[in-house]
Amino acid sequence: MIYVTHVRLSPPDSRNHQHIVKLAWRDPSSGETGQSSREQLVTWIERGGDARVQGPPDVRVHVVDARPRYLRTAANNTYTDNLLYLPRF
Repeated sequence: MIYVTHVRLSPPDSRNHQHIVKLAWRDPSSGETGQSSREQLVTWIERGGDARVQGPPDVRVHVVDARPRYLRTAANNTYTDNLLYLPRF
């Protein structure tokens, strides 16, 4: 399991809405930290990985099956933008 700690958004001058392009994370069991592209984290979660935003309570990160696939959280079964409230890097 990892906690997503920071996000990087697409450039503000993009013609599309800003979206998450990279995520920083921390593994609480090993202390390891790293960065992954949105696509890398989508694939990791789809292969059984467990990514969360630290709470209380912790909120699980889900993959949305769209084109392109993206990430979002569901707190108390309500989809929210918990990822977008994280610090930027």
